[in-house]
Amino acid sequence: MSKLMRAAAIQMNSGMVVDKNLQLADQLLADAAADGCVLAVLPENFALMGKRGRDKVNVAEQPGEGPIQDFLSGAASRHGLWIVAGSVPFVSPAIAEGRVFGACPVYDAKGKAQAIYRKIHLFDVDLSDNQESYRESHSMFPGDEVVSVDTPCGRIGLTICYDLRFPELFRQLVDAGATVFTVPAAFTVTTGKAHWHTLLRARAIENLAYVIAPGQTGDHPDGRSTYGHSLIVDPWGQILAEASAGNCHIAADIDPARINKLRREFPVLANRRL
Repeated sequence: MSKLMRAAAIQMNSGMVVDKNLQLADQLLADAAADGCVLAVLPENFALMGKRGRDKVNVAEQPGEGPIQDFLSGAASRHGLWIVAGSVPFVSPAIAEGRVFGACPVYDAKGKAQAIYRKIHLFDVDLSDNQESYRESHSMFPGDEVVSVDTPCGRIGLTICYDLRFPELFRQLVDAGATVFTVPAAFTVTTGKAHWHTLLRARAIENLAYVIAPGQTGDHPDGRSTYGHSLIVDPWGQILAEASAGNCHIAADIDPARINKLRREFPVLANRRL
């Protein structure tokens, strides 16, 4: 019988002061560790939700350098947790234009960086009925590498927020061996109410994989309101844990044997023809 591994999704209402956000993240990571978790996933933009998208330039870091990454490495070691770090502003080739990577570094329980994923799909949309317009490409630069990493909870396929709407990315991650997806997000209230639960459950069901999806929640300095409702979903599409409002963590057990059993008995991945 395979060992159950407990994982957490950290829900936050991040603001414009990095130190305060890191302090809150540390508290919630400590709570997850005390809950028996071996892995925790932070939300998108956990360290900064500024007044403007290009505020991220002021705190952008090079891989392996900077106070946000120092905090993450120290927190992973201090709490004995693997941390999937939501997204952190990283220097990009377009930094002079005010555009950064939205990067998701992963740390092991000793504080060593094991992987970095850079958000591929940027949220450029107009929601005319709600008079909302977003242009993530004005302040962000897209990554182009599909990234997965081995952890105590299995091989994790790394994604960020808007990536959720592109199932071809998840299929590439499954082909690379992923059994768990992480989807740190800052979903708007409008799109969250309409699609958050449905899309997360769909990605779990069609790939027979766990999904850990922590979100930003509440109102932020740029006037945006985020949906929250952080979720952990099992490979059959069942919601194992869901956050209520506010700063919190949710947790559930990841069962590798369940993934193997479902993929063997219901071989949808093996039955693909296209």
